[in-house]
Amino acid sequence: MFPRLYYPVFSAKRLIFLSNAKKVAAMNRRHRGFTLVELLVVIAIIGILVAILLPAVQLARESARRTECMNNLKQLGLAVLLYEDIYDLLPPSGIIEKNPNPTLGNGEFQHQSGKQFSWIVLILPHMEQGQIHEKFDFEVSVFEQDQYEPQSFEIPSLNCPSDSVRRGHYVEQGKRFAKGNYAAWVSPFHADLQNRYPGALGGDGQLLSQIEDGTSNTMMLTEVRKRENEQDPRGAWALPWVGATQLAYDLHHRNGRPISEPGRFEHWDIDQITRQVQKPNNVGPNTDVLHNCPEPNRAQLAKMPCASYQSARYKSAAPRSQHLGGINTVFVDGHVVFHTDEVDRVLFGYIISVNDGRAFSVTEAIR
Repeated sequence: MFPRLYYPVFSAKRLIFLSNAKKVAAMNRRHRGFTLVELLVVIAIIGILVAILLPAVQLARESARRTECMNNLKQLGLAVLLYEDIYDLLPPSGIIEKNPNPTLGNGEFQHQSGKQFSWIVLILPHMEQGQIHEKFDFEVSVFEQDQYEPQSFEIPSLNCPSDSVRRGHYVEQGKRFAKGNYAAWVSPFHADLQNRYPGALGGDGQLLSQIEDGTSNTMMLTEVRKRENEQDPRGAWALPWVGATQLAYDLHHRNGRPISEPGRFEHWDIDQITRQVQKPNNVGPNTDVLHNCPEPNRAQLAKMPCASYQSARYKSAAPRSQHLGGINTVFVDGHVVFHTDEVDRVLFGYIISVNDGRAFSVTEAIR
């Protein structure tokens, strides 16, 4: 006997349902991916989010870099104070020979003379760089260092992470000099006249008691920028040169007397102050007067204008950084302040000078 066979029986309604289900499944399969319009919308949303978040991330990173830079500067200031604690004297701005017949245009401090060691070389043991200090031969000039070439050593704590030039060297007389980002205020006027018109580290070294305006009201160290050009000396940490480890403000009195001369409190040449002082990140018309200014047009484009001393015949240079809108400075007492590029230019000159007779509050010059 044959087995009984069963065949499914489909009603008309069931057939219609199955047909519609297949159509829906097919439609779902067709719409599983993005359409072009949907894809463009998603990309646009992602782009907007990136545009919103990226500046915030960059600002956060720069804030961290600026904090690290401030810490470097503070540690450098403490190293100067450790030097003073041992020798009872602030370090001289440099070991050089003096001009016996100084004039207003050619002062007594001759940067390119003598053994030419900077103040940074002198404080190396106090910034935990004693091994580099020991390699210097102080019996000869910085240009005659043999064997170890300590002036070419990179020192991380001398580099501000905000500077786009991470490393750099200056080449002079066949010697390579490593660069950093920190310099000392040596005069409110011209750097070659720093013995007569001193800043905190001006001249041959000063007693703290000679900082007449108060250690908390007198700037000591600040920032400089580096260029990748090996003929630009700015930042060369072993050299006692303007723009390398020394800065001066070029602040004049209307009748020609500098800031620390008698009668200095009245009759400022406002036009000169407005145009010519070496304010933070100065772009002109005054320029950094250097031993050598290579490719001045490119320097101007980089917002680091410069001129050679042979043409300008005076010595001053501005503090510079790549922080947004200003520079860090450390005062003689060791505290750090951020000064904006639009600082009050007269007050800024007063807090550079050590003996102008006006002890302005630091907050008055932060604007």
